[in-house]
Amino acid sequence: MTRFEGSYLGANDRISPLAIMECKICWTPYDPAEGDDTRQVLPGTPFQALPEDWKCPGCDAPKHQFMVREDPGSPALMAEQDIAGRTSMLVADFKDVWLSKMRDVPLINQALHVEAIGFRLHEGRPLGVLITPWFMNLVLLPGPGDDWSDLVQGTKEVIGFPSGDYEFLHNRRDLTGGYKACSLFSPMGDFNSQMQAQDVARAVMMALFDPANRDETNRAADIRAAREAELAPPPGMPEAGSEGDPAGEQGVTETAPSRRRLITAGLASEPASVAAAPETGERD
Repeated sequence: MTRFEGSYLGANDRISPLAIMECKICWTPYDPAEGDDTRQVLPGTPFQALPEDWKCPGCDAPKHQFMVREDPGSPALMAEQDIAGRTSMLVADFKDVWLSKMRDVPLINQALHVEAIGFRLHEGRPLGVLITPWFMNLVLLPGPGDDWSDLVQGTKEVIGFPSGDYEFLHNRRDLTGGYKACSLFSPMGDFNSQMQAQDVARAVMMALFDPANRDETNRAADIRAAREAELAPPPGMPEAGSEGDPAGEQGVTETAPSRRRLITAGLASEPASVAAAPETGERD
């Protein structure tokens, strides 16, 4: 249960839409689930959305004389605000990288922009996907009690999830500070739009916590062999990079990453040549 020390005083940012308020004069409650029949306020109306001239049904006390009796949404609201603030700094860091170093690099995808997708708390730490025009990474940020200021860039760490164990690299950015990143896709040429990249990022977050994917992600040798077979040119076709294919473009031509690629290539632990996702030319 959460209570204010004083009255409500119009502090909308201190309560969630689920907050049950109470008049400090006559103790009449306002429950958003019930609304207020006396003023024709519909059920589901948060206290913040009441008209400014709304008054207590019991004693006509003004709205600012109400206090929080109970706010079941408050912890979630605080966590959501913290994640939003942290991810905004992550996005700001990589927008700076984009503008200062990557904007004119040939490998970037001009259809994409920097965006944080699906961040949620995992064991007390914000976890989600970062999309940029040149890579898509799973990113883990430090929790409230973590000090990641001494992370050494490039250090590898294996972190376990319900779907398997994945290799993360330690890194640092000016605003974000220390963080850990797992490569998903790089470069980003397979994506035709930001919406498509968003959909794949959300699918990654779902697949990551699905134990049914564990067997697939742990079959590294089988996966690698299958991928090599997929990338091999058909009989009679020149190999990638040969004189008959100087651009090195022969191979799989998917317009969107398939579910198999998402789970086995996007998330499985693979050699750097397959899964490297550079930030600015170095591995993330």
